[in-house]
Amino acid sequence: MSTRRLSDHEKRILNEIERALSRDRRLVRRLRRQQRSRWRAFLSRIVSYSPRVWTVGVLLALSMVLLTAGIVTSVPVVIWAFAVMWPVALFAVLRLLCRWTEP
Repeated sequence: MSTRRLSDHEKRILNEIERALSRDRRLVRRLRRQQRSRWRAFLSRIVSYSPRVWTVGVLLALSMVLLTAGIVTSVPVVIWAFAVMWPVALFAVLRLLCRWTEP
């Protein structure tokens, strides 16, 4: 692939193509819908997450180890690792409790 810049003629052609594509409302709508559906699929996977008991136990144990290490050492990386891990562990606990309390 060449690393040279585009000539004026090539730039003009690309601008015409972009203009023609942006005028196609059906294409724009399909691209937007596809982007939203990916986002919805990602969110639905997160919401439908159903952890196992041992997974929650490991997440909580790891969070407590990071909390203790962060308090003892005061290393910013360990504190940030705890800050990332703690909400994940709480979310897993919440999902597990929701699953247990479902009728």
